[in-house]
Amino acid sequence: MPKYRVHLPQLDGGIFLTDGGLETTLIFRDKLELPYFAAFRLLKDEAGSDALRKYYCSYATIACTNGFGFVLESPTWRANPDWSEKLGYSNAALDDVNRLAVTMMRDLREKFQTPHSPMVISGCVGPRGDGYDPGQVMSETEAEAYHRQQIGVFRETEVDVVTAITITNTPEAIGIVRAARASGLPVVISFTLETDGSLPTGQSLREAIDAVDAATDKGTAYYMINCAHPTHFDTAIATSEPWVKRLRGIRANASKLSHAELNEAPDLDDGNPRELGGQYADLLSRHPQINVLGGCCGTDHRHIEEIARACKAAS
Repeated sequence: MPKYRVHLPQLDGGIFLTDGGLETTLIFRDKLELPYFAAFRLLKDEAGSDALRKYYCSYATIACTNGFGFVLESPTWRANPDWSEKLGYSNAALDDVNRLAVTMMRDLREKFQTPHSPMVISGCVGPRGDGYDPGQVMSETEAEAYHRQQIGVFRETEVDVVTAITITNTPEAIGIVRAARASGLPVVISFTLETDGSLPTGQSLREAIDAVDAATDKGTAYYMINCAHPTHFDTAIATSEPWVKRLRGIRANASKLSHAELNEAPDLDDGNPRELGGQYADLLSRHPQINVLGGCCGTDHRHIEEIARACKAAS
């Protein structure tokens, strides 16, 4: 049974960590093949499953060591129909792999959770298109129908919350929120931003959050930012206006490069972990409602350790 679906503990405050850049770590550091960045493919055999377990264990350990909560984000960012079809998965096989991913998160929670480190299971939803480019934007209705399959599977598992990561446009965000709410699941939307702090569509973060809230009657539990460096969005959120209070999570890139530059880079840019930790602590000092902290492209356990250290010292 879901443990926190009725009430998410991160809404009560306290720091909750997440993992870092799952796909970039597995590809560049562990030298694993992930066609289309589809980490869920590793669940097909024991060797791949072991690699995933090892990855998550390192982050859960950091959370427990610091007495922080932890969000177990399932490795299902690409486990939606269009991407799985490219990899030869039938709809039934896709449903099975989404269930299997959540089962792994449940087992990890049973292993690591303590009274001081609550662990929330999040069913990760990714965009239908590319995480950097909105491409052909769906209507809100199309987006709701498209994401209904994956979210429907999550409803029947131990998933506490659906988190849609690297969302590039508001119609898709609105569709995801509606699909999650129709399934009785709390939902978080994490927008990706460009170097100017705007969505890839050119829409401002404020406009995006206001649009989704207006269309869904504030149907999200909260919002996040991911796949952007703090220097990209610091100015965009430098306000005390009410919409900023809806922002509770950051999963930043290690690199200050733009998405276009990252796409062309032959090597992984892992930035400066200690500097990134300091930037998180500074963000929290100005936006104390932000308490879900993790990483995205180029980040690994070193970055999360530094984020934990800096934010713990500043709290």
